[in-house]
This record gives sequence, structure tokens and C-alpha cells, in this order.
Amino acid sequence: MKYFQIWKSGKQVSYAVTFTCELAFILFGIEQGIIGNLINNQDFLNTFGNPTGSYLGIIVSIYTLGCFFGCVMNFFIGDRMGRRSKIASSMTVITIGVALQCSSFSVEQLMIGRFITGLGTGWETSTCPMYQAELSPPKVRGRLVCSEALFVGVGLIYAYWFDYALSFTSGPIAWRLPLASQIVFAFVVFCFTFTIPESPRYMFYKGEKEEAKRILSYVFGKPGDHPDILKEWNDINDAVILETSEGAFSWAKLFKPDKARTGYRVFLAYMSMFAQQLSGVNVVNYYITFVLINSVGIEDNLALILGGVAVICFTVGSLVPTFFADRMGRRLPSAVGAFGCGVCMMLISILLSFQDNPKLKKSSGAGAVAFFFVFQLVFGSTGNCIPWSMISELIPLHARAKGSSLATSSNWLWNFFVVEITPTIIEKLKWKAYLIFMCCNFSFVPMFYFFFPETKNLTLEAIDDLFS
Repeated sequence: MKYFQIWKSGKQVSYAVTFTCELAFILFGIEQGIIGNLINNQDFLNTFGNPTGSYLGIIVSIYTLGCFFGCVMNFFIGDRMGRRSKIASSMTVITIGVALQCSSFSVEQLMIGRFITGLGTGWETSTCPMYQAELSPPKVRGRLVCSEALFVGVGLIYAYWFDYALSFTSGPIAWRLPLASQIVFAFVVFCFTFTIPESPRYMFYKGEKEEAKRILSYVFGKPGDHPDILKEWNDINDAVILETSEGAFSWAKLFKPDKARTGYRVFLAYMSMFAQQLSGVNVVNYYITFVLINSVGIEDNLALILGGVAVICFTVGSLVPTFFADRMGRRLPSAVGAFGCGVCMMLISILLSFQDNPKLKKSSGAGAVAFFFVFQLVFGSTGNCIPWSMISELIPLHARAKGSSLATSSNWLWNFFVVEITPTIIEKLKWKAYLIFMCCNFSFVPMFYFFFPETKNLTLEAIDDLFS
């Protein structure tokens, strides 16, 4: 897949790469957030037979199931297509899926559209952070990769407030237009993939070493014989020799020891995403208005407004790692964030337990809302961004496409699980449902602290030395 060198060598290329990846993650955020308010829109509910409970849960969560299978597909095709081609292909698939969703008149078509959109999102999310990391200097790599997760929050804000604005209209435009608007974002990302270079590390992996050197020179704005370019090129070469000394990466290699400790590193990346999803964040991102109406007893319009404020908190929190990830590091903030999220879930559960008490209902409900906001701030500043950086850093080059797909599949598999069970557990367990996520968060604190290495400011190749 050829590209047009319309950007000036150096910063312009880096800006274009970052813009492409961040816009793709805005699209990821929109798809996550757009359905949250639509499931409370009466025309939407009437069109699809007023689904409730687990039936509503599968309509929402089938998107994440599509994302999971997209990651699984990426495991097998990622090394054949390259980074840019996968991003472009994912935008095409997302466009098809969105078109099916916004033209739906039956649950079957809506679910097929959401599943196809998920396939494209699975490709996108298992590729963009890896691509961004492979084209970033070590000193800013964490910030740039974390900024992608920040833009998930931007997409959520867009989705929630666009939904809210159209909630004052009547008829199908209130839910068809927000869904259809995603196509604009997908088209822009698709066009940009033709203006940015392939990853030099992928070119190295394919054996095109001189092309890799030329791309390094183009991206970093330095001649091919510059000491920095030669050092980077030699580091990649040494890493490839180490990582491929025992043959190509395959499923079987996950269970066999090697010099690069590939299986263990993929497992750590997988667990970082597992922890992200079992924190309970998507109880808030997908169902905040549903939760506020059914758990807290807030009326519909105020619930929509508070849901929009919650995603703003999520995005504001994400500014912290976007600017300071390369100072804060990865390991300790992840442990602290898991502890903070656990405390928030505990307090939400305690406060909601008073909802049956008429004297305390209003004040305890207000307190619970406040801690939903605090949870979003804490999660945004830690668990939202840092796992995406971990995936791109922990997995060695020879396994990066396959390993990133596998680790990102954890995000979507457990996202599906949480989104599917949420309506049911809130209905059945009420305030006790939040204790599940409290326990999960507290269990992740020792995991991050004792088992994850610190990777800030290291080159991707130097991280091999931490394990080898």
C-alpha cells in the first residue's frame, strides 16, 4: 500500500501519524458512547420492540463481541497486511457496519451492523497503539500512546452530548443521525492512511531493512547516516536477532520459554486489559444514564446531563497520563489507580444501599453520583490510558502484531462480559452489584505492583533487556 509524501520530514509526519491514530480512537469512543443514551430513546425502543434485560444487553454488547473476533482475525492477518493497511481496512469495515445500523428497522439488522462495526474496531484498536509506539521517540512514546485513550473520552463526550441535543427532537432522526455521523470520522481516517508511512519496525520484520532506515529518516527528520538513525536501526536489528533466534512466533510459543520471554510478556499485556475492563468502567460508559435512572432514581433528562458530565470527568482525568505518563511511569500509577477505583465502587455501593430509606434517598443518591464522577477521574488518569501503552511496549517485535491482537482481544472479551451482565446484575443485585467491581479492583493492586516492570523512557528494543 503506497503512500503520498505530502508532509514535511520530521514533526509534520509525526503529527499526521498521531492525528490519524487519535481520530481513529475518537471513533472508538463514539461507538462506545453512542448506544448508551439511545437505549433510553423511545423511538429507538419502539422500533426494536422495547427490549429489556439480557435482550437489551446482547443488543449493546454484540458490538464488543465483534471487536473480540476482529482482534482474533488480526492475529492471523496482521503480519500479512501491515499497520497502515489494517487501519484503512478497519475504517472500511466500520463504515459498512455503521451504514447497516443507521438504516435498521429490525433487531437482526441492527445487531449485524453492530457486530460488523465491532470487527473493524477490533482491527483498529489492536493496531493503532502499536503503530503509534513504533513511530514515536522513547521520551514521548508513553504520552502519545496515552493520548489515543484520551481521545476515546473525546469521542464519548461527542456521543453523549450529540445524543442529548437530539433527545429534544422526535422521530428516528434522534438516533439515526448520531449513528450515521461516525462515517465522517471513518472517511477522514481512511484518507489519512494514504499520507503516512508504514512502521519501520514492520518493514524490518518483512526483511526490507533499507526501506526501514529511509522511513526512520523521514519520520525523525534526520539523514540516514545520522548517529541517532543508525543507533535506532542497529537496536531494531539486534532485537530481531534476539527475538527470532528460536523461530517465528506462533500460538505454541505462548507456552514455551524463549530468550525474549514472549509468552510471559503477552500474558502481562493481556492482564492489563483484563484489569481495565473488570474495573467496572463500562458500567459507567455504556450504561450511566440507565444506572442513574434505575439505581439512583434520577429522572430521565437530569440523568442524560449527569451522564454527559461523567464522560467529561473521564476525559479530564485522561489528560494526566497524556501529559505526564513519561514522568509517572506505568507500574505504580496502575496500582494506585486500581486501589482508587476500588474505593469508589465500595462507596457507591454503600451509598446506594440507602436508596430504600426515604429520609436518606436523596442525599445518598447525590453522594453516589459524586463518586461515579470521582471514579471516572481516577480511572481516566490511570486505567484508561496506561494499558494501551503497556500493550505496545511489553510485546516484542516478532510477536507484536499477533500479541497485540491477543492482548486487545482481552479488552473486548471482558468488555462484552461486563456489558452483557450489567443490566441483569443491576436489576437483580441492585447496590450489591458494585461490590463485584470493588473486589476486582482491589485484587489488581498487588498484580500491578509485584508483576509488572517499569518501561518508561526505554526504547522498545531496550525493554527486551528487562526480560532477557
